[in-house]
This record gives sequence, structure tokens and C-alpha cells, in this order.
Amino acid sequence: MTDKHSQTDSSSKLFPIKKRDDFIRPFIVSPGQKISLTKDYNPAYKDNYLDKSDAKNELQRGIEALAKYQDILYAQNTYALLIIFQAMDAAGKDSTIKHVMSGINPQGCQVYSFKAPSTEELDHTYLWRCFKALPAQGQIGIFNRSYYEEVLVTRVHPELLELQHLPPSFIDKHIWKRRFEEINNFEKYLVNNGIVVLKFFLNVSKEEQKKRFLERIDLPDKNWKFSVDDARERTFWNEYMAVYEDMFNHTSTEWAPWYVIPADHKWFTRLVVAGIIHTQLKELNLKYPKVNEEKHQELLQAKAMLESQK
Repeated sequence: MTDKHSQTDSSSKLFPIKKRDDFIRPFIVSPGQKISLTKDYNPAYKDNYLDKSDAKNELQRGIEALAKYQDILYAQNTYALLIIFQAMDAAGKDSTIKHVMSGINPQGCQVYSFKAPSTEELDHTYLWRCFKALPAQGQIGIFNRSYYEEVLVTRVHPELLELQHLPPSFIDKHIWKRRFEEINNFEKYLVNNGIVVLKFFLNVSKEEQKKRFLERIDLPDKNWKFSVDDARERTFWNEYMAVYEDMFNHTSTEWAPWYVIPADHKWFTRLVVAGIIHTQLKELNLKYPKVNEEKHQELLQAKAMLESQK
């Protein structure tokens, strides 16, 4: 397999996006395709025609475009957008959400960070806590980690399954295949009911992760972001790469594909994520609601009343 990021189109621009397929191709995991994170996706890819200052200007344009489309999404109240972020620690999920969504109206957006499940959550099925956090129509919902932890962390650490109160006969070699099918069916249900699902994996290299971890230790104002558990979990890097690849191979679907986003350069990560969200919203052909004739006449009457008042 060849590196999807080995070629650079120096004429492309992220905003406005003229050819969706050309823009998305380097990052999408095509449904049914088996991929290798090491061979097919370069964490340091940044499209050579862009430098950091260029990207900052492009991102600002993207943020403004997202704000426009979110306003129409909210007013139309028909579709919802669910954005899922998965990544290894220190890949930049928090900062990507912060920067890309900086122009969004908070009334139309909610962010949920899913950490280790609580006792109450463990007493329910693994989709429960995410299901009740789904965005309403007209809203953008962001999941910082998600139900995909249940085919990632629990697979690397299968002892966690014992906390989920499952019937013993269900914890067998087929459990991951069943969960892949359940997740695919769940996401198809969402899409069939007007919730668009965008799934981003921020692909940071092991070397860059180490650099960011050390920075979190060395800088006092970043100490709170680091735990010794982060260093321990890093020792399972190869295991995580294997389960991520298997997850992509089984859950990148036509209705909810995965996007593998280069994450060694945060400025480029933010630009690509903003571009894909912008593209998806644009394709919904969103429009402000039109009022019927009765409502139009009421507006005209209200206008006449207001204009007659001193």
C-alpha cells in the first residue's frame, strides 16, 4: 500500500472547497478498505504549499464559514451534527475543538468529554452514556472520546470488561465483531434520522507524543494535563495501533466514514478538521426556513404597527 500523503497538490485550497473528493481523499478511510497507520498515513503531513501563517488565515476563513452554516443549521432545526474525536493522549483533541469551534454560537453546540465510566454508567449498556448525550435537531454535538473506547481501551485492557456486568458467556472471541456491528448499526440509525456523523482520528506520532508529554512535565502551567498513567499507557502503543487499525477496517462505513488527520502539526490538524466539517455542512444544502403566506402577512402587520409607533 502507498502513503496517501506522499503527493502534494500545490494548487489546492481548503476554503472554498471546490472538489470535495480531492480534498477528502488523503484523509478518509474508504469503506471496506484495510489500512495501515504506519504505511498509509503520515502524522507529519502538512501539505507543502501551506505554512503556519497561511494556515492561520485559511482557518479564520473556515471558522467564519462554520459560524454561518451553524446559524442556518440551528434555524432550520432539521439536521444535527455529531463530531467524534478519538486519538492517543496529547494528539491535540482539546485544542482542535477549542480553535475550530471558536466561532460557533454556544447555544447551538455542546461538548462532552467521556472519561472512565462511572458506577452508574457501568450499570448500563456501553452505548447508554453516549446515547443520552446525542445532539438535538439543529445542534452540533462534539464527543471528546466516545463509545469507540469500548473497542479500543477495553480491547487493550480486556480486564475492564469484568466491570461491565456482562453475562460471562458474552465475553468471548466474538465480542469485538459484535460491537463493531452494533456501532455500525447505531450510526446508521443516527444518519437515517438526520444526525450526520463525522469521525476524526488525530494521528500523532509516538515521537511527537513523547515531546508533548515532556513539555507537560517541564512547564508548570501544563502539569495538570499529565499523569503518570499517561506514561504507562504509552507502553501499549503498538497494541493501540493494532486495535485502531482493526476498528477503522470494520467501522469506516459509507454513512459514517473515518478521517485520519495528521496531528504532528496542530495548525494543520485544525485546518483539515475545519475544512471537512465545512464541506459536510455545505453538502446538506441548508437554508433558512421560509414562512408561509399567513405568517408573512402577520410580519407585515407587525411592521406597520412598529412604523406607526412614536
